[in-house]
Amino acid sequence: METHVESARSSLDGATAGLSVRLLGPLTVIRDGATVQLPASRKLRALFAYLALAPHAVGRSRLCQLLWDVPNDPRGELRWCLSKLRGVLDEPDRRRIETPGDTIELDLKGVSVDAIDIASAAARGIETLDLQRLQALSGLFLGDFLDGLEIDRSPHFNSWLIAQRRRFSSWHAAILEHLVNKLPADADEMSAHLEKWVELAPFGGRAHLALLTRLAQRGQIAACEEHLASAAQLFASEDLDFEPVREAWRTIRSERPTATLWARPALVPVVPQAEIMLPDSGVAASCKTSLAIMPFVEEAAVDDPRGGPFRGGPSRGGLADGLTHDIITRLAKLRDFFVIARGSVFALAEKNIAPEDAGRRLNVDYVATGTVRSQVGRVVVSVELVEVRTARIVWAETFERKPDDIFAVLDDIGNSIVSSISAEIEMVERNRAMLKPPNSLNAWEAYHRGLWHMYRFTRTENEQARHFFGMALKLDPTFARAYAGLSFTHWQSAFQRWGDRDRESALALETAGQSLLVDDHNPAAHWAMGRALWLRGEHDGSLIELERAVDLSPNFALGHYALSFVHSQSGDPNAAIGSSDHSRHLSPFDPLLFGMLGARAMAHVRLGQFEEAAEWALKAAARPNAHAIILAIAAHCLALAGRLDEARTFAAAIRKTLPNYCADDFIATFRFEPDAAALFRQGARRIGLG
Repeated sequence: METHVESARSSLDGATAGLSVRLLGPLTVIRDGATVQLPASRKLRALFAYLALAPHAVGRSRLCQLLWDVPNDPRGELRWCLSKLRGVLDEPDRRRIETPGDTIELDLKGVSVDAIDIASAAARGIETLDLQRLQALSGLFLGDFLDGLEIDRSPHFNSWLIAQRRRFSSWHAAILEHLVNKLPADADEMSAHLEKWVELAPFGGRAHLALLTRLAQRGQIAACEEHLASAAQLFASEDLDFEPVREAWRTIRSERPTATLWARPALVPVVPQAEIMLPDSGVAASCKTSLAIMPFVEEAAVDDPRGGPFRGGPSRGGLADGLTHDIITRLAKLRDFFVIARGSVFALAEKNIAPEDAGRRLNVDYVATGTVRSQVGRVVVSVELVEVRTARIVWAETFERKPDDIFAVLDDIGNSIVSSISAEIEMVERNRAMLKPPNSLNAWEAYHRGLWHMYRFTRTENEQARHFFGMALKLDPTFARAYAGLSFTHWQSAFQRWGDRDRESALALETAGQSLLVDDHNPAAHWAMGRALWLRGEHDGSLIELERAVDLSPNFALGHYALSFVHSQSGDPNAAIGSSDHSRHLSPFDPLLFGMLGARAMAHVRLGQFEEAAEWALKAAARPNAHAIILAIAAHCLALAGRLDEARTFAAAIRKTLPNYCADDFIATFRFEPDAAALFRQGARRIGLG
């Protein structure tokens, strides 16, 4: 059956024909324009809402546990509720309640459900919606999710209900923010949207600043000062820094003469309001992305595929706190973005501040949350990464391991979480930067625009990447990662022979050195220097720099890959295989995955394991961004394995773009030991590349 998010696509305006359901506000069912009278049972309403949002069929035992506090006959009460719901939902030619096996599922195909429409829009990205769609979605919020519905002695359901209300409130705030930024400044509905946004996000600096701007435009300066004072007291009551909002307000007032602050000349075309920009004392100055890792929660052992509440309830401390601290520390060592310190996030958690609210209070871009469950024979850690401004789930994953050595298991899971969070944020930031006009980019965005081009691995895209890294450095000359990216573009030009190898090698070394001068503790700076030294044939120096990179940040996947790359040619081939595997474990979807696989293939050749080399080389060549050198690795490895027809296919593909390509070109690209070079020449002769 289709998921509800995919199938419920009816009009948001409230259909006059057919069936529609409102979960935002009091639960309401409307058929053919008339409200359907529902039974008075609270548990029936709760059951209906829970099944409506469930992504798949739900077991009867789970529903009994969720809603009934061990009555005499929970399944009998469940059957009664289902029979009443059938009377509400079923149609003469269609049964809406399905019961495959011992499970229950609602068929909502063709039904308009407000909450599902909101969730679907959030999944696609609220920031992508146009003004009309945002207005329609905003109109769906007629109250809290299942307004007025709580059930005594049903803690599992009430925990689920609180989580849903929190999530929909965050989506509502995100919709209002984007709506305010797209509406004309003098739109009649602007004030109502702003007031509701501030109500939903009382500690959201952007919301307060937007309201202050609106009041000022209307000439209500006294109201601005009153609101500023009230908001400052609110922030102070929670020990939050209000100065960024106050400073932003001072800037707005200084840039707008009092006489024109609220005046709008007649007949001036109405334009959308500019997006609210809130300076932050630390983050906005460099425009780096910011992240808060909220304390993970330790939960008792009950299986629930949707991550719902668990028997015994959540708790703090122990393994969960240790894992949180470890993740914060490791992410900080990557030096990719600002990571909120442990003390701040734990202090907010002690006040039972919801993660999305904590993200707004901390004025960060992303918030990560997680749970830890110790079950019979396994440890399960679930993680979710949310973009604060849109309330969009950027990434969610569940890690499950056997607890043979609990600390080793948590260390492994922590590695995966850190690398995944870093990679997912980088991908989101790259894609966002690509959608902005080039002349509007700040240093952070220009850097990620450069990464987007760099990972295309063509000569033209490499030049584009160089341009954007240079732009980032003009805007921020202290940006170590931008220097490292610039060094990599020169490294690519030398490695791919897109330019003079000696000159490009020298520039790769120079810019890597600048990266180190700016931030000697940045693993990317040592990674860039290690690769640049490899170009110069300084094998030992290269390994020292690359080992320093992974010492600084054990989760730096590119550092482990670069170690594999160097060892695969003239170092320890077994170490190359280990580093290749570790880099792929840390970053299984990395843009440089083809290189990680190719390095392992070359290491197997040096060990005389030609069939293994061929298989790994084929995996490398299958990557969508694999370039000609990777195809050459595949051709040589397949030839050595005796798979000549496949090898010749790759050789022919290479010569379509490089007609004179031969073994000398392949050998000169790398720095093989003599024995390895001889093996690759042997393979080349078998397929006519000798």
